[in-house]
Amino acid sequence: MPFYHTLGRIPHKRHTCFRKPDGSLYREEVVGTRGFSGIYSILYHCSAPTRVIESKLLGSKAVEYCSGLPLEHRHIVTKDFRTSGDPVDSRIFLMGNKDLRLGLATPDKEMNYFYRNGLCDECLFVHYGSGTLHTQFGKLEYRAGDYIVIPVGTTYQIKISENTKFLVIEANSRFEFPRRYRNEYGQLLEHSPFCERDIRIPRELETYDEQGEYEVRIKLGDKYSMTILDHHPFDLIGWDGYLYPWIFNIEDFEPITGRVHQPPPVHQTFEGQGFVVCSFCPRLFDYHPEAIPAPYAHSNVNSDEVLYYVEGNFMSRKGIDVGSFTLHPAGIPHGPHPGTIEKSIGAKKTEELAVMVDTFAPLQITQTALDLCDPNYMKSWLGA
Repeated sequence: MPFYHTLGRIPHKRHTCFRKPDGSLYREEVVGTRGFSGIYSILYHCSAPTRVIESKLLGSKAVEYCSGLPLEHRHIVTKDFRTSGDPVDSRIFLMGNKDLRLGLATPDKEMNYFYRNGLCDECLFVHYGSGTLHTQFGKLEYRAGDYIVIPVGTTYQIKISENTKFLVIEANSRFEFPRRYRNEYGQLLEHSPFCERDIRIPRELETYDEQGEYEVRIKLGDKYSMTILDHHPFDLIGWDGYLYPWIFNIEDFEPITGRVHQPPPVHQTFEGQGFVVCSFCPRLFDYHPEAIPAPYAHSNVNSDEVLYYVEGNFMSRKGIDVGSFTLHPAGIPHGPHPGTIEKSIGAKKTEELAVMVDTFAPLQITQTALDLCDPNYMKSWLGA
């Protein structure tokens, strides 16, 4: 997380007595990563977080990938694709590898339980819709264009206000801002396309000092378990640290432009272990008098490239609609569609909006993704 934050009431010193008005102790919990060497927060509960009435295994839900597929570019058409369920169980993963999984969710039901990913960080990109992310760290309102970053171990519940579509990225590592945009203290530098002012963090703590039976579902790898607490999971009186959920909106990404075409890393927003996330936003085109704004053909020698199209017309592609994915794998070159290079010359700007995920290990796709593929996409460069 970018910076230290505190919310609610905490004692002057950590690991010391912190008493309630009746003289009993608030219960301290350290939520940390990387075996006490990563970022962490210290939480103060009204009830001990270890008080569990019941636990049971709900089952497993492994992501199954297709095998024996040829190496080719793919266009996964998801404009009219809908999933069903609440904001968690409506998630359908379309592709993934050892480092992350990518999918979609169009929830049509409310969550009647609380949820925690015990192994992975999550980033939910809001294609459209609005609602509220409720967590033990406080609540965050979300809207279209938001990257909602939920760190591992966060207990949460999502309330939908307007019909919502999420692009879901589940990663085995943290979502961090690129190192080249941070100084040795972690502060974002002047040449960064965003700054700390653009980050929305919890400002209002929801404290429920209540007894009862509260269901928390926990995902650990492919297994889902359920625990019943005898107290509300959002019972924090205060907390501080670096580990908490936060939101960055794609509209706050300030594009980096130049006289000639800039390479994809200028669009980078996050990095993780084995992947990067980039934001393609409305921007002015290159201003050299002979510039070709359309990207040059290139080979992804070390990475697979996934683009998710949010809105506008992507200037280097034909036949791509809002809500589509394109997957351009390592090993074969890809580039602009026929006619788009010539058409881009002299253009002044683009209104495209897209999220790109580059992975450094090959991606596999699921049968659901394969069923949604345009069979003619690989041949769409003929005549270029």
